[in-house]
Amino acid sequence: MKLVIVESPTKAKTLQKFLGSDYKIASSYGHLRDLPKSKLGIDIENNFEPQYIIMVKAKKNLKELKALVEKADEVLLATDPDREGEAISWHLLAALELEKKKIPFKRVTFHEITKEAIQHAIENPEKLDLNLVNAQQARRVLDRLVGYKLSPFLWKKIVKGLSAGRVQSVAVRFIVEKEEEIRKFNPEEYWTIKVLLEKEKKEFEATLIKRGTESIKKLDVKSKEESDKILKDLEGAKYIVEKVEEKETKKSPLPPFTTSSLQQTSWNRFKYSAKRTMSLAQNLYERGFITYHRSDSLNLSTLSLGLAENFILSTYGDKYWSGNKFYKSKGNAQEAHEAIRPTDPKRTPESLQDALEGPYLKIYELIWSRFLASQMNPAIFNQISADIKANEFTFRANGKTTKFDGYLRVYQTKTEEVELPSLIEKDLLNLVKLNPEQSFTNPPARFNEASLIKILEENGIGRPSTYAAIITTIQLRNYVEKDDQKRFIPTEMGEIVNKLLVTHFQNIVDPTFTAGLEESLDAVAEGKESWKEVIKNFYEPFEENLKNKEKEIEKKIVAPETTDKKCPKCGSDIVIKLGRFGKFYACTNFPKCKHTENLKDESAFKIPCPNCKKGNIVKKKSKKGRVFYGCDNYPECKTALWDEPTDKKCEVCGSIIVKTKKGLEKCSNKDCGKE
Repeated sequence: MKLVIVESPTKAKTLQKFLGSDYKIASSYGHLRDLPKSKLGIDIENNFEPQYIIMVKAKKNLKELKALVEKADEVLLATDPDREGEAISWHLLAALELEKKKIPFKRVTFHEITKEAIQHAIENPEKLDLNLVNAQQARRVLDRLVGYKLSPFLWKKIVKGLSAGRVQSVAVRFIVEKEEEIRKFNPEEYWTIKVLLEKEKKEFEATLIKRGTESIKKLDVKSKEESDKILKDLEGAKYIVEKVEEKETKKSPLPPFTTSSLQQTSWNRFKYSAKRTMSLAQNLYERGFITYHRSDSLNLSTLSLGLAENFILSTYGDKYWSGNKFYKSKGNAQEAHEAIRPTDPKRTPESLQDALEGPYLKIYELIWSRFLASQMNPAIFNQISADIKANEFTFRANGKTTKFDGYLRVYQTKTEEVELPSLIEKDLLNLVKLNPEQSFTNPPARFNEASLIKILEENGIGRPSTYAAIITTIQLRNYVEKDDQKRFIPTEMGEIVNKLLVTHFQNIVDPTFTAGLEESLDAVAEGKESWKEVIKNFYEPFEENLKNKEKEIEKKIVAPETTDKKCPKCGSDIVIKLGRFGKFYACTNFPKCKHTENLKDESAFKIPCPNCKKGNIVKKKSKKGRVFYGCDNYPECKTALWDEPTDKKCEVCGSIIVKTKKGLEKCSNKDCGKE
């Protein structure tokens, strides 16, 4: 019997379909070994040697895997084809003692879970790539050193329980600096003069672009007075077509997806977080529907190009197929990997309606359509531009219609069509209405998940496989939260921590320095640099700076705020302290008196608590950063709701009516259940 070990049970289940009874497929459920949580786990004096232990949650599974290994003639390590997957195989090798017990083993890798790919991998086993393993080890050790060395410093100087991350801190800095830009922004007033014209009962709009020979740009008309003067000068004007230009334009398809572009597009289309997108894509990969979902390569295999050609020609015809299109990847993308694509284009989204549930089908359709579109001809548009003279002013009308849909046949993008009437030079047009529009310049937009991933990628911060974890971590640490538009806004704690790091640990939050470290990790993966040398070069100046700052910054950065409140338990003064999850009231007689109160939020829900009748229901955060709604009379009253409360009462039981994330209203009393 041959034992094949993969990371997940879903992947194991799919593999079992393709391999016969001679093979037993087992799952490691991710990593078996890791650094200990209770201590640093790195022997700094011994050239940064990691001290790995078997994870508690993995012990039972390891015992089962060892029993299977004893019965196996050969072990195939078939974890994912990247640094993390290579490291999992390396840890399996050690934890299962395969070399020590002289059990034959092989490393097999595949980028898609199809019968052909698996068979090819088994027939062409590889050696464990220690360069990839070392790159993963280096990242893990670097992150541990920063986290376990810098976090206690934050506890002393700000508040206990804070964490610092090597890459996450740069992401927080981007968000904080964007917020600072927004605060400094002063809106400018400007006016746009538009005119609604008509020819042959067809109305269309034109925008003022010129006065005499002088162009009028977006911000040139700055006030109502200036706008009114232009309107006065247009009184009685005849609107005559001066010039008409018609040209053909083409819009080429986008390349197939990488991890980063998939995450960004998924957010823009469906508002799926990077974490959710990765979870959905991983499931699709493990079930054999798409190729490996962690890739920064735009490369496409000869096989996939042939499959695309056959499908496009047979389904849409030869005018849609562009010939094989190749796309060049940026930076250090591994060309041996492929872009994310369907394993078989013939499995159309329509044909998988029963096999895939809603969100999975949406992501599959996105990947399927983007891949096929990348091999299709451009869309062709007919673009018309007409200049219209009115006294000394020139207005411009633009029209755009599709001549050939090309790749848009399968992959829709924003292509707004505006059809103009047939316009000929010297045509006299009918004036319907003059439309002066007042506007104000907008501040820079806060980052959403897509734009944050984009700036991380542009600056070389992290790698596509780490973006989801970065975004999740900075929210869990309460350094950032999302506003009503699901855009990132820094918390007060996020701004305080960022200021300290920018002031005293510049390298930790410097995008250029962090990107340089990523390049060093890439060099380790390619066998060009020693992983322990990379760590040494980072750690020695970091440790020296940390020691200096311990002496330099003596007191806590954030002092408590005084109030006129007295502790209801011991009568001591109450102050406002800053905790990990925001400000709160605390007794100054701590630790003898541990009385605390939530800081009442003026913007909180003014909804009386239905249980204690004394407090109000306010928005809170759990220890894991999850928002919930609880009584501000805690701990005397422990009322807590996960759904947003309203000011309505249940007609049946009198409890609070809450609003779910889907917008449905229901009773908060589970025993009542009225909707």
